[in-house]
Amino acid sequence: MIAFPLVGALILLVFNRFTNRWGHLLGVAMSLASFVVAVLAFFELIGFGEEERRRAVELYDFIPGLVKMGLLIDPLSISFALLITGVGSLIHIYSIGYMAHDEHRRRFFSYLNLFVAAMLLLVLADNYVGLFIGWEGVGLASYLLIGFWQFKPSAAVAAKKAFIVNRVGDFGLLVGMFVIWTSFGTLAFKDLGAKVSGVENGTTLAIGLLLLLGACGKSAQLPLQSWLLDAMEGPTPVSALIHAATMVTAGVYLVVRSGAFFFPEGSGAALAVSIVGAATLLAGAIIGCAKDDIKKGLAGSTMSQIGYMMLGAGLGPAGYAFAIGHLITHGFFKADMFLGAGSVMHGMNDEVNMRKYGGLRKYMPVTFVTFFIGYLAIIGFPLLSGYFTKDGIIETAVEHNQVLGWLAVLGAGITGFYMSRMVFMTFFGEKRWAEDAHPHESPAVMTWPLIILSIGSIGLGGYLILSNRLMLFLAPAVGRPEELPSFHFASVPGLVTLALVAVGAGFAWVKYGRAEVPAVQPRGSFVTTFARRDLYGDALNESLFMRPGQWLTRIAVFFDNRGVDGLVNGLAAGIGGSSGRLRRLQTGFARTYALSIFIGAALLTGALLLVGNI
Repeated sequence: MIAFPLVGALILLVFNRFTNRWGHLLGVAMSLASFVVAVLAFFELIGFGEEERRRAVELYDFIPGLVKMGLLIDPLSISFALLITGVGSLIHIYSIGYMAHDEHRRRFFSYLNLFVAAMLLLVLADNYVGLFIGWEGVGLASYLLIGFWQFKPSAAVAAKKAFIVNRVGDFGLLVGMFVIWTSFGTLAFKDLGAKVSGVENGTTLAIGLLLLLGACGKSAQLPLQSWLLDAMEGPTPVSALIHAATMVTAGVYLVVRSGAFFFPEGSGAALAVSIVGAATLLAGAIIGCAKDDIKKGLAGSTMSQIGYMMLGAGLGPAGYAFAIGHLITHGFFKADMFLGAGSVMHGMNDEVNMRKYGGLRKYMPVTFVTFFIGYLAIIGFPLLSGYFTKDGIIETAVEHNQVLGWLAVLGAGITGFYMSRMVFMTFFGEKRWAEDAHPHESPAVMTWPLIILSIGSIGLGGYLILSNRLMLFLAPAVGRPEELPSFHFASVPGLVTLALVAVGAGFAWVKYGRAEVPAVQPRGSFVTTFARRDLYGDALNESLFMRPGQWLTRIAVFFDNRGVDGLVNGLAAGIGGSSGRLRRLQTGFARTYALSIFIGAALLTGALLLVGNI
């Protein structure tokens, strides 16, 4: 699974322009080959008994005597591998059409292959060292892909911002690994489960919070969420693959895989995960309400939906299946909508402002239908994928923590508004596009991936959640709750959620479907401004970290120039000046030296006589 895309990336990078004609086809073939291996591994895994579905693949001694590198194939890792390679392959195929006219298309596919290889290593590694190598690998690939169009200053800045913010989270993960090694003497997942039990809660709490910091960086959760919206500067397939379906879910994987550190009795780390998730799902939803850029609106939605996953992951085994289920279904319907947005941009001269769309359903019927299916799935329309997974998280959250659960219900209502707003502004109403725009449907190489993703958006959620299929499948890897939950079609939280979603969608219709959409963004209230500026996340980071960092740097430079360099330069100048004066004593005349010797000898003789008399 890992070798195919890794070899593909190396071939495309090493042979460079010689692969320009067929490099994109090689990238797609390598991703599809990896998917075939993942499918074969999945069927081989389910052929074993439930207690034997944790298969280790030992590779080599990475750090002799300390860390062995190996892979772990279990229900959790294979679920991620299928998502990464399956959805990833569809996005590779879509990219053939989307990047058709880009002169650096071959390099783009090499970066996509590199990302898939790194992401697979992240989820398949059997220890934290291998996970961390994959973790950094996807960070590198994200940096390269966000800044792929380097001629755009905004893309270059966004890539650097994503890289730097993620380093903050990576620092937490790395320190967490140090504490794990110091406390338990191993970084292998299979050895940690038994060793963690009975350890002081303070140790597990510290490890859990450090791992949560790492998860917040990679999954764009508060307070490390500021990079995700700027990351939309990359090509749209990048947004679909990395910032919707796979990389941003790595934090959820880390929390679930590290469940032993979050769920000892009395630990507050799990509660911290749920609080971060609930806060982020609301923050992302509020941001999505005010964005006119279709990709940034979807990015706010991604923040919000991953918040739901984190909320579910913080509930323990009772919420794991719903969290992972929502992660998988979200990979389908959010990739569907991101690629749908790319299809709209493809037909609208790369325009991203929804105020310049309108009425596109007539000109892009396939894009509209597939996007609309993804929209219904994400708002939780009954019997579609999101209905089963997101409502499952909400219902479980209400049972465990009333406050967080009802906040999740509120977030669902806001989701109904901002996603409906997006659909109405883009596909309904009167046309508002520029005169030189000629909207048209995308080619088949772009629409077929949309169709396949929309099919998964319809039926996958029900298949995974009903009869606890996913929960029973994941049990050997993540544990089984004491009592298996059942999905309730008419629970109180579920009915309230549906009602709020309907209210949100209705309000969006009144404002953006029935009424005329202003071509220029209106000023709006202070709440609207708050959302448009991403809840002032950048301003907060600038005030708390960037400006104090600037002053600290200036103080350090001043101290270095005037203190360290001043001392060194002053000492050098003193020696140089003294040497210059002493040099004048060297005249080159023998009589001068003889006179100096005579005077010195006279002074020495006088001194000796004086001392002798005393």
